[in-house]
Amino acid sequence: MATSASSILRALGTGSGIDLTALVTQLVDAQFASKNQQLGRQNQRLTAQISGAGQLRSNITSFADGLRTLATGGGTATSPTSSNTAVVTASRIGGASLAGLNATIEVQKLARGQTATTAPVANRTAPVGAGTLTLTFGTAVVSNQGLTSFTPGSGTPVAITIDPATSSLDNIAATINAANAGVTASILTDAGGARLTLRSQTGASQAFTLTATEDPAAPGLSALDIGVGTPGVIVGSAAQDAVVAVDGVAVSRSTNQISDLIDGVRFDLVSAAPGTSVAIGSSAPTTALRQAVNDFVSAFNTLANGTKNLTSATGGDLFGDPAARNFQTALGRLTLTNLATPAATGAPRTLADIGVATNRDGTLSVRADRLDAALSRFPNEVEALFADGAGATGAGLAAAFKAIADTAVNADTGLGASITRYTRSQGLIAEQQDKASADRDVVRNRLTQQFAGVDSQLAAYKSTQSQLTSFFAPRPTN
Repeated sequence: MATSASSILRALGTGSGIDLTALVTQLVDAQFASKNQQLGRQNQRLTAQISGAGQLRSNITSFADGLRTLATGGGTATSPTSSNTAVVTASRIGGASLAGLNATIEVQKLARGQTATTAPVANRTAPVGAGTLTLTFGTAVVSNQGLTSFTPGSGTPVAITIDPATSSLDNIAATINAANAGVTASILTDAGGARLTLRSQTGASQAFTLTATEDPAAPGLSALDIGVGTPGVIVGSAAQDAVVAVDGVAVSRSTNQISDLIDGVRFDLVSAAPGTSVAIGSSAPTTALRQAVNDFVSAFNTLANGTKNLTSATGGDLFGDPAARNFQTALGRLTLTNLATPAATGAPRTLADIGVATNRDGTLSVRADRLDAALSRFPNEVEALFADGAGATGAGLAAAFKAIADTAVNADTGLGASITRYTRSQGLIAEQQDKASADRDVVRNRLTQQFAGVDSQLAAYKSTQSQLTSFFAPRPTN
């Protein structure tokens, strides 16, 4: 049918002399122009709405992520201090409240692992011997760089197989490291030859022995024995626990990174200093909190202005969108939301209480005098407003906004639902555009057939006219 119509279109006008092809096109275009323009405008509007909803959803998510980072980063939380960081440093564990922290620490011993070096072998690349090396952990007494006693622990000894083909000192060290048995192997070369050096993790229970069971076909592995009274072995460091006194009470730990002495504080032991008391206190994040309030207001205003533009009655892509409107309303109430439940009378509960004011256009501003007064009188309570918590109220700013954000971007009732609705409508528009295109082709073909018939009749009339004209034309006389 389409081919036939196309052939007719090419022939149209040959009889009448009129450009009937152009005439058909103009008539069809005129009939469908209004419909196509209407569908095109609706499609553009829906595209803009989908884009606007996606943009707002992204803005909300980014703002929520920023507040979450602020709450969990520790920059707005009271941090522990050490009066002597050359002996011990202190850091805050996430989620801890350290207001009023006051303690003393004395580092009497640092935790150490055992370091043992075997008797030398002449060539580190030559085979030493094959068999099995058994690594046993426990506690030991060290004297004059040698093990004088060893008590095995409750753990199962680790057997490490040494193959004859890979029995050089270099290969043995690599095999031990690959076993991940709790020691690190390396090679030490001195004037006497090459020595296998093993280092364990810290703690008194990390002393070890290394015992060879030789392969009779490739003897010599026992040269690497590390044990009580083994000739040539040098124990450079004895395994021991760290010993610290907290407010005069001595405790031991297997590592120099300790997180269970004082709730919420991690201690890193730097050096042993028996008899030296280090004061542990706290530092309020006054400057950081002041900066956080101002940064929040700046970011809030960017979000609020973007939302206002998207929902504007004069050209806003999301004007009338219920999810965007509800979010804008919730955003306007954020400064009055209870973010904490302080016990102190007059202590701040909301952002408005610390001088964050709402302007007529919906943006925020900071009253510096009120913020400074709150930080001066209630530093801990202001800190609590930015704490990491969960819940729409009473659990910090990040949690309060998260509750708003979760509702706003919800796939069933929020912006996610709006995007789904707009996308479905756009699909219906596409179906209507396809139908309009099909209807256009039908009308075009019908008009083409009609005008083809007319053109044929006109051609016949012109032929008859030509004959009559010729018949009645005057003839010359002789």
